[in-house]
Amino acid sequence: MEQTTRAAVRDAVITGLSEHGYPGLTVEYVAEHSGVHKTTLYRRWGGLEGLLAEALDLAGDDAWTAPDTGSLEGDLRALALEVVDSFARPDDAAAPTAFIAAAFQSERAADALRAFYTERFSRCEAVVTRAVARGEATAAIDSAALVRAVTAPLFLRLFITREPVDTALADQSAAVALAAARAGAFNRPD
Repeated sequence: MEQTTRAAVRDAVITGLSEHGYPGLTVEYVAEHSGVHKTTLYRRWGGLEGLLAEALDLAGDDAWTAPDTGSLEGDLRALALEVVDSFARPDDAAAPTAFIAAAFQSERAADALRAFYTERFSRCEAVVTRAVARGEATAAIDSAALVRAVTAPLFLRLFITREPVDTALADQSAAVALAAARAGAFNRPD
């Protein structure tokens, strides 16, 4: 399937999630807004779950790179601030929030979301690699575990307790994860 069709389907899924959330998204909506016939969507993606997985897969093809502030502390803080900024405005947060909600209702969406974040975490290896080169960290640090530790308090508040997140919480999350990293909490076992 050509890339422009895939992009049109992805954009329609993201727009539909933003406008209606996962419960309101339908194959008919995606067909209408992508210009791809409904039977083609069913044949190619098998339904809504496949469309969600495709949208997440294509979202991982973006040009995002891990921050490079010149220090491990700055990079961790920048990662935390990206999460805060991504969910600060309801319009911007609608689609990622809907993807996360869909993962609780669909195993295929959960698999796609897991793959998306696994790929994001792998891009964050550069943060640790640079920190090791600067002498700020040991090569034993599991970069994915470190990034999870930075972002977990933010996602807990956003999606479990439904509390607001802000710059102060981002700073705190980064500081706690950095202290834990320096104490060896994220070192891979020998």
